Amino acid sequence: MTNRSDGRTANQIRDIKIIKDFQKNPLASVLIECGNTRVMCSVSLENKVPGWMKAQDVPGGWVTAEYSMLPSSTHTRTRREVKRGKESGRTMEIQRLIGRSLRAAIDLEKLGPITLNIDCDVIDADGGTRCASITGASVALELAVHRLLENGTLTVNPLKEKIAAISVGIVEGEPLLDLCYVEDSAAQVDMNVIMTESGKFVEIQGTAEEQTFSFDELNAMTKLAKEGIDEIFKLQNEL
Repeated sequence: MTNRSDGRTANQIRDIKIIKDFQKNPLASVLIECGNTRVMCSVSLENKVPGWMKAQDVPGGWVTAEYSMLPSSTHTRTRREVKRGKESGRTMEIQRLIGRSLRAAIDLEKLGPITLNIDCDVIDADGGTRCASITGASVALELAVHRLLENGTLTVNPLKEKIAAISVGIVEGEPLLDLCYVEDSAAQVDMNVIMTESGKFVEIQGTAEEQTFSFDELNAMTKLAKEGIDEIFKLQNEL
């Protein structure tokens, strides 16, 4: 049995706290805390759709995401990407993942000719920032849609179901749920799992870091991830 740095069992998620309306100006916002990882997720409305949707005459609206890590979110200061002149490959990959995940939760045709921009800004990074971003953004998106229904911008609810995400990996030969940074950096296998509340997979990102993994280990990790995600959905429904 691996001794985890924070004393958790192998199948135990970190303490999660979600604070709604963390910011004043966005349509909706939440602050999500997963252990020592904290991410601010906000939703803003644009009364238009991307140019490519107009050009291709695609009906409905759009949901997109941006992701960033604040300079002081890590032990060593992270230089702002705007100073580099371009986003890193990691940033682009994560924000595309967040956008794809959120679009799985909503009927874009029912959304109408608007764009919902989701901003996920990492305040403190201790592993699992993309998973925390997706879980928190799902709550913020639901809150935003309810407000658009209340003010008449939307007449039909476009939300299909909740989305949540969690990391899982193999550390010292043992599957562990919800990896913190120390565990993630030492993992032989690292995986991120995104699921719907109805139990369907949106995306699975799994990588062998130091060694390959078997079919049985894959099954063990996905089973562990589903157990953790089910706990997260319970927390989301209690808000």
